[in-house]
Amino acid sequence: MDTVASLSKFHEEGSAQIHPVVLSGGAGTRLWPLSRASYPKQLLQLVSERSMLQDTVARNLNDVGFAAPLVVCNEGHRFLVDDQLRQIGVTPQAILLEPLARNTGPAIAAAALWLLARDPEAMMLVQPSDHIIAAPEAFHAAVMRGLAAAQAGNLVTFGITPDRADSGYGYIQAGETPGGIDGVLGVERFVEKPDLATAQRFVESGAFFWNSGIFLMNARTYISELARINPAMLEACEGAIRDGKQDLAFFCLCADTFSKAPSLSIDHAVMEHTSLAAVVPVDMAWSDVGSWPALRGVAASDSDGNVLQGDVLAHRVHNSYIRSEGRLVAAVGLDDVVVVATHDAVLVADAGSASEVSGVVAALREQNRPEAQQHVVCHRPWGNYRTVDAGDRFQVKRITVKPGERLSLQKHYHRAEHWVVVCGTAMVECAGKQVLVSENESFYIPIGAEHRLENPGKVPLQLIEVQSGTYLGEDDIVRLSDSYGRS
Repeated sequence: MDTVASLSKFHEEGSAQIHPVVLSGGAGTRLWPLSRASYPKQLLQLVSERSMLQDTVARNLNDVGFAAPLVVCNEGHRFLVDDQLRQIGVTPQAILLEPLARNTGPAIAAAALWLLARDPEAMMLVQPSDHIIAAPEAFHAAVMRGLAAAQAGNLVTFGITPDRADSGYGYIQAGETPGGIDGVLGVERFVEKPDLATAQRFVESGAFFWNSGIFLMNARTYISELARINPAMLEACEGAIRDGKQDLAFFCLCADTFSKAPSLSIDHAVMEHTSLAAVVPVDMAWSDVGSWPALRGVAASDSDGNVLQGDVLAHRVHNSYIRSEGRLVAAVGLDDVVVVATHDAVLVADAGSASEVSGVVAALREQNRPEAQQHVVCHRPWGNYRTVDAGDRFQVKRITVKPGERLSLQKHYHRAEHWVVVCGTAMVECAGKQVLVSENESFYIPIGAEHRLENPGKVPLQLIEVQSGTYLGEDDIVRLSDSYGRS
């Protein structure tokens, strides 16, 4: 019986649905400058025409035994996540918003509690949103192998059959089969990122697997084990659910109570301390895309071993990853390098050192530089804007408003704005009056005037905004009303 038929049979027999729980809280700092806090790697199109989040959600066979996904994400990414799900026609059960990052242990606990309030027998398939699985059929087959163990009360993880020694991954040492379930092994121990020599011994032994960070478990079993092993985490997550609130399409976990949860991964919080851990070995062409060399390894390379993306010219370059998001990048006489150019930053690194990019991000944060957090293009629920130029007492932005969307009704104390429409039609509300502004027309917003911009058309509205004044920071926005619930 193939995987789809097995899932259909599982669903028809009245078993509880499998609830995909997609974790989208990572920062992806090792893929800077492309991945940044405001727009991390799971939201980027790195390996296909869809983002990694979209690929993860689309992997879950919704019509044959899978419920709609439950997504857990950073509060600051909520509209981006919602928009990306809409783009692929997916309506999630809910999007749970983390007010601050507390690692995967609390995130999964909050998801389990939310599900149990609606499905007392909920089976969770927990997946990071920023991993590649190039062989989805092998993944689904592994899920079916692990299902019997999960229904029997095991906390099932999926171990990747290693093809090399790698010190960048955690390892799982397999033990005896629990309860004689075919295709499932017990877990002797978890090992966090060993040195290369130890990783080599692990691979040669044949008893170790890479830890994929993917789990299949009954939500009630996870909560029961968490209550026994880490009651403080459970208490904090129960409070975060109890005191949380619905906000539009999102459920906001209570910040005060969620912040009290110990910041621990599910491995440290539960899996390393439970006797219920089990592992399903699987070879599914998996990668966590944790660094630029890892991304090069999963992309198609040319005859010189290079992955070249964007406007790139390479001469006598070998085994390198070179990517441009705009300007021409020319490289000559290089081997084993990573070059990534965005609109405001360029990374140049030896491939062997590319995993150390997180240190660059940490240094940028210490210097309070915006390149650690923001892209030149800033995304908003209504569209986006890009800073084109800036100087003393002026700033120029290119603004794009999606069809049918509008900005908040707002005013500024320190700046005036001049809008020039270059594509589409704008509905401008200013000082209580509404005016349609067409292409090649402009409108002036004086300092202190209450105003709003809306796109009433069916094509994206694009305009140039020229700001002038004594202070041009984004915090000089006083929102009077907002369609997206922002304060």
